[in-house]
Amino acid sequence: MNAVQVSHPVWDRAWQMVEARKPAADMLFVYAVRTTGIYCRPSCPSRRPLRSSVEFFATGELAERAGYRACKRCTPGQVHPQAHMLTQACDYIERNIENTVKLDKLGTVVGLSAFHTQRLFRRYLGISPRQYQQALRMEHFRKNLLTGDNVTTAIYDAGFASSSRLYETASEHLGMTPTEYRRGGKDVIIRYSIVDSPLGKMMIAATGVGLCAVTFASLESELEDDLASRFPASDRKRDEDGLGSMVRQILAQMTEHPVALELPLDVRATAFQRRVWEALRRIPRGQTRTYSQIAQEIGQPTAVRAVARACATNPVAVVVPCHRVIGSDGALTGYRWGVERKKKLLELENAFAGK
Repeated sequence: MNAVQVSHPVWDRAWQMVEARKPAADMLFVYAVRTTGIYCRPSCPSRRPLRSSVEFFATGELAERAGYRACKRCTPGQVHPQAHMLTQACDYIERNIENTVKLDKLGTVVGLSAFHTQRLFRRYLGISPRQYQQALRMEHFRKNLLTGDNVTTAIYDAGFASSSRLYETASEHLGMTPTEYRRGGKDVIIRYSIVDSPLGKMMIAATGVGLCAVTFASLESELEDDLASRFPASDRKRDEDGLGSMVRQILAQMTEHPVALELPLDVRATAFQRRVWEALRRIPRGQTRTYSQIAQEIGQPTAVRAVARACATNPVAVVVPCHRVIGSDGALTGYRWGVERKKKLLELENAFAGK
């Protein structure tokens, strides 16, 4: 069965998003109307059908497999034009990370006015183009610090015009001062929780900035040893109650469609790793991609091995779904937390998608 039953609690929440015509839900699911045989985006402006006539699908492909055809008004089978413009704009900013990107220039790249370019970023990313460029510069700054550069060299190599510009936001983005960061998180408090999951013992860990790790193992001691090796100079404290909500959100992503679930990721990633990890997060639930396909998607078709390394170093399992990447021959290949867990995750997602 390709669709989830009407009574499923996840799709009850999805129906609320359809009623509100939430644009953010367009990337999460589609809804189909039995009486018309048509499927739509949640934000479709057409007249709303009766709830009893609606069923939901994780992707348009699944809806078409069930016999529905795409709505001509909201064209759910096509890439959202705003998403395409955002991709163009973000690529341009990354290629010009060392220079200040003016809004009017960015607007020319995507074919919008400066005002509408700013609104495009605010609406779909929640940040401005300037904030996006600052985030990319911080990624480069982290990389330079960890590869041995002194703080001053790392600041200018990352494209910051002065040290004052960097220090204005360093604590927020690093969770610590740049010097503390180079020292392995000295005096930084990391709270963590260990719970049972469908994949065995699961640990989540967070700083004051956000989520910094999601890992799996057979024993709690293995998870605690791994956290200590990642952040050797930090102050690590177990906090089951304080992280309870975050744990429930991550557990929900293993068995439910991730409706409106957004978690802050305090991950130590290079710009390349982040591009790979964002590509992984765009793989629909119940589907897989090869390492070569991911390399093609991020615009570096010859970087297959580098993509594999980025998957292997992903510190946030499930949230960044590296388990959805397989070998070119269809083999599951390696997985940091074991091939059996990778197989189990894919089985859970396939069952949800109705395959």
